[in-house]
Amino acid sequence: MSFLKKLKEKFQGTPKEQEEVSDKYKDGLSKTRKSFSEKINDLVARYRKVDEDFFEDLEEVLIAADVGVTTVMDLIEELQMEVKRRNIKDTAEVKDVISEKLVEIYKGEDETTENTALNMQKDELTVILFVGVNGVGKTTTIGKLAHQLKSEGKEVLLTAGDTFRAGAIQQLNEWGDRVGVDVIKHNEGSDPAAVIYDGIQAAKSRNADVLLCDTAGRLQNKVNLMNELAKVKRVIEREVPNAPHEVLLVLDATTGQNALSQAKTFSEATDVSGIVLTKLDGTAKGGIVLAIRNELDLPVKLVGLGEKMTDLQTFDPNAFVYGLFADLLEEE
Repeated sequence: MSFLKKLKEKFQGTPKEQEEVSDKYKDGLSKTRKSFSEKINDLVARYRKVDEDFFEDLEEVLIAADVGVTTVMDLIEELQMEVKRRNIKDTAEVKDVISEKLVEIYKGEDETTENTALNMQKDELTVILFVGVNGVGKTTTIGKLAHQLKSEGKEVLLTAGDTFRAGAIQQLNEWGDRVGVDVIKHNEGSDPAAVIYDGIQAAKSRNADVLLCDTAGRLQNKVNLMNELAKVKRVIEREVPNAPHEVLLVLDATTGQNALSQAKTFSEATDVSGIVLTKLDGTAKGGIVLAIRNELDLPVKLVGLGEKMTDLQTFDPNAFVYGLFADLLEEE
């Protein structure tokens, strides 16, 4: 059975909860899929055989989807080897190999999926630090995750550590009111580390399960950014052993390759443990997910697939590729 058929069967007739997840990916990746599927189908229709010209045009299609030049080169090389190994002559059969290799970027050949779940502590306070530039959806992500965790029965607190951007504290406070969780905050211009410290003390005294910490995202002066994040991390490490348990970098998928350069900068500034990719539903370049994973060796842990409170999803590589190839799967 082909890989695409296996993928199709995996998400058809599955439990309702899993089906809802796959539908979210299918809907959320509609812009990327429309562009990607049309180009792949056009490519297959134009070429009768798998040759060097075919791979050159495929390279352009993948780069246009923002899969990233380095990732594309690696992928094309693997595809060429696999096509040769399987003795594939028909271009239509290459679609199956492409989907298989895209999943393998997240999964080894032994099918062991990387753990994209958040590192939640059992019976102890979990501290999650959010980093990222302004405008990427950091505060909205914190609000949505707070809603998700609260709906799971967890006691959640938010800390307004972005004391630099005008309106950041108020924005987080509004999310706190909307979700029904408290926000620990100081005045604008306060020391972020001091706010985070107070947040930790409040979380401890209230026996909270999770503390979600916002931070400033200025990149104008990388030295200041590094110093500030380092100070915040030192405070967290001192007050909570082995914390922060996650340092999540929030990136806007619609910015494409710019998100990749932001990821590199923040990875230099602090120990990023995972990526949150927002606004995936708003771009035709969803391939950035693969570029981030392959070029930065960082797992994408959460993805934003829409504006609703429930549209923040744990990243699922199978569901992602299913969403990317759903139109092609209809032809299977």
